[in-house]
Amino acid sequence: MGRTCAVTGAAPQPVASVRRFALAMHAEDRRHQVPAADALGHAVVKRRPPYIYSAEEIARLLRAAAALPPAGSIRPTMYATLFGLLTATGMRIAEALALQIDDVTADGLVVRQTKFQKSRLLPLHATARLALDRYLVARRSLTTTDRALFVSVAGQSLPYNTVRRIFLQLLDGTNLRGAHSGRDPRIHDLRHTFAVRSLEQCRHDRATVVRHIVALSTYLGHAHVTDTYWYLQATPVLMGQIAEAGEALLIGGAA
Repeated sequence: MGRTCAVTGAAPQPVASVRRFALAMHAEDRRHQVPAADALGHAVVKRRPPYIYSAEEIARLLRAAAALPPAGSIRPTMYATLFGLLTATGMRIAEALALQIDDVTADGLVVRQTKFQKSRLLPLHATARLALDRYLVARRSLTTTDRALFVSVAGQSLPYNTVRRIFLQLLDGTNLRGAHSGRDPRIHDLRHTFAVRSLEQCRHDRATVVRHIVALSTYLGHAHVTDTYWYLQATPVLMGQIAEAGEALLIGGAA
């Protein structure tokens, strides 16, 4: 019978750490046993249900952003464009803040070296492109050596904490603080909203939905299509479509 690895004289270690040690020992001597990855069961990851913004709520947020002081500066236009772009593309906030002016191309936005070390091209809807082009006029008028697309009045790249602080101010100004069962909606929930609204507008036959999910996964920059499911949430529209599809299947089966 092969030898087992034991850790003695110390406090109990997480099973994952013990397993990694066992794998290293097993590489040197195959008589060492390696505990199964799920020896103590699978870890349970609690998913916080996302807040799915309505079109009216998003419109209120963008109007509030466009009214930020100081009037006449790049600040209100910049925040309205930033949050509008997140809404229209489902980008991660980190991806948006990392964009450079040169990443805006005739074919869309080039998102470089993202979460999974991949770059991708995001084609833009005509309305999103128009809003971005308007912002670029103001952005290029700034005298700064910083090439970031989204910058402060001083022409400096925006840190996430600053953007989040402004977002919370916008929630205050639009009566959205605590709207998510007592919690604040998040910037990241705009990404969830994009995924859900995109699926709602898809023709709901099986083949079309399959193609749409693959395209959506690519557009969001996911390494696996299963990662996209994390962003989906039941809405009245989706549940209605599911009910219709189920009824059609039942009738077809009966026929």
